Amino acid sequence: MKLRYLPLTVALALSGCSLAPQYEQPETPAPDSWPQGIAYDQNEAATEGVSPLHWQEFFVHDSLQQLIGLALENNRDLRQAALNVEAYRALYRIQRSELLPSVGIDGGGTRQRLPADLSPSGQSGVSSQYDVSLGVSAWELDMFGRLRSLKGAALERYLATENTRHAVQTALISDIANAWLTWNTDHALLELTRATLETYRESLVMVEESHAAGISSALDVRQARSLVEQARVQMALYTRQLAQDRNALQLLIGAPIPGNLLYGTDLDSPMLAELPIGLPSDVLQQRPDIRAAEHRLRAANADIGAARAAFFPSISLTASAGTASSELSGLFDSGSEAWSFIPRINLPIFTAGRLRASLEYSEIQRDINVAAYEQAIQSAFREVSDGLAARGTFDDQVQAQSDLVTATSEYNEMAQQRYDEGVDNYLAVLDARRELFASQQQLLTYRLQQLSSEVALYRALGGGW
Repeated sequence: MKLRYLPLTVALALSGCSLAPQYEQPETPAPDSWPQGIAYDQNEAATEGVSPLHWQEFFVHDSLQQLIGLALENNRDLRQAALNVEAYRALYRIQRSELLPSVGIDGGGTRQRLPADLSPSGQSGVSSQYDVSLGVSAWELDMFGRLRSLKGAALERYLATENTRHAVQTALISDIANAWLTWNTDHALLELTRATLETYRESLVMVEESHAAGISSALDVRQARSLVEQARVQMALYTRQLAQDRNALQLLIGAPIPGNLLYGTDLDSPMLAELPIGLPSDVLQQRPDIRAAEHRLRAANADIGAARAAFFPSISLTASAGTASSELSGLFDSGSEAWSFIPRINLPIFTAGRLRASLEYSEIQRDINVAAYEQAIQSAFREVSDGLAARGTFDDQVQAQSDLVTATSEYNEMAQQRYDEGVDNYLAVLDARRELFASQQQLLTYRLQQLSSEVALYRALGGGW
């Protein structure tokens, strides 16, 4: 009695095994601490166990929060990423179903007339057959874990796609913030240029009146007019950039931008929260692109198990039980029971190297995914290090540029005073005004770069989802 169930016991035991190699997480190809040096803020120490801020906690400006909310609802790239997640979830469910038998009810009937020379009885006649059965079709016993390895690979690819969606969302939030900051910067540059152009035009009128009175030269008039024309060029430039910034922002949002959400915002007003810095190990746990790369590596590891299992025999079962009769009315009569049991075994003997090549391909894919995983870690370390270097230097740069604006403003006032007193020619005024305008433009540009670097650091640390 015990020996009767031995084959079934062995089959069930083998169905739980797997030939996939033991997964080992690759060593982190990056230092255990962030870089130190003159470019980095020495007062800022990384702390362990820091969680990434939710995007509403980091982007504190109300208009920016509303724009990000609209983008999360309407952006087409994010919508495609979400649909990809649903698609891979369906593929996982399809692969998982292979572990269980497919059971169905099948019914049919045939009527056939045979001529006398083909009939076993030597007489022509009409025969009928009707049947109804409940059956299992070609159910593979997963004796060496091939189906389980494929199911595991499908699960890991689904999880990788889910993390890829998180990465797309993080990138979208960062892109929205940068586009909004760029629009505000170009708006400020346009307003600065408009005010500067108005000042230049007033100065041109004064110089022309002085020239008419014989006080100023024609050269002074030409120089004053050159400032006006240069400012007009900048006006056209920033007007175009502002329109293009709005178009880019609307594409990212995926819907019309409400008019009350776009207005000139001072770049020195509160926009971003303080960003805590964690250890490199925190980044590996928080960044969705690194997590997606590890899930793809796990999937490739599971594929090796499926490729190894293909070298071993596979057994599939087909069975049915029901009723059959030559008369439709007698289909469910006593004695009409019918059944069939068809086991099938396949043992690969010669495949011209196909199975070996398939295994080698799976192993190479695993190695490729190891390299991709390591590269994702190294890229993350570089991005965070760049962000820390920007944080450690931009404050000094913006402050120095602000001091330069103050100095050039004083220089401009002195040059205008000396020209009015007849001490210097208009060339000194021309040079002072150009320097002042350029320094004011550069200050706005540096401030934008500083804010954008904070957004990039937030993204590099794995925030945003």
